[in-house]
Amino acid sequence: MNPTAIILALITFLSTLLGGFIILRFKKSLSILFAFAAGSIATVALMEILPQSLEIAKKSGIPVKSIMVSVVLSFLFFILLEKYFSAHPVKGIASEGHVMGPIGAGSLILLSFLDGLTMGIAFQVGFSIGIVVALSIIIHDLPDGINTVVLMLKNEQSEKKALLFLFMDGLAPLLGVLLTSVIIFPQEILGVLLAVFAGEFIYVGAASLLPESQENSIQKIAVAATLGFLFIFIITTFM
Repeated sequence: MNPTAIILALITFLSTLLGGFIILRFKKSLSILFAFAAGSIATVALMEILPQSLEIAKKSGIPVKSIMVSVVLSFLFFILLEKYFSAHPVKGIASEGHVMGPIGAGSLILLSFLDGLTMGIAFQVGFSIGIVVALSIIIHDLPDGINTVVLMLKNEQSEKKALLFLFMDGLAPLLGVLLTSVIIFPQEILGVLLAVFAGEFIYVGAASLLPESQENSIQKIAVAATLGFLFIFIITTFM
């Protein structure tokens, strides 16, 4: 069991709860945060996770095309998950029924569990990439906490139920990390899994978080996304 991964998963838990409590306390738009998170997460996918996946593939004899297909299929899967199971709140669209709150929040819990798997698997690949991936997940789990609460309240669920789903969303990454502490994946599997997670991170950054920031001016979005890129770039450069 990697103690660093466990500690970072606990920080992820706190990040998720913080996001939920912020939206419950202030209920204001924090969309500029989405742009920062989008820049940082896309950077992790393209500069850390995907290159590591390709390096493992080269050593294991996995065709590069298989890695890239895994990225694309992962990206498409999460688009479909959002579209058909309301994985994230969509501004300006009316609620389709009270049940969509738990369904949408439940989808976020599933994504958070996958985040935990990503974190644990990244630490199996190497300490440095594990740290970078974990920091990225901590960043984007704050807006995930916000989205969990928004989905529940938007669909007329009680604050008590919203807090319950928020707690489960925060706990899910820890469960994912714990699972990877008892399952050691072969290098061939790690290469493909990292490609899948790269597709997920590209989706989260470009197709999910970035559109949520569109109420801001293009200048603010560009600055926030650039700061997100620089944050990850500096960390990876000096680690």
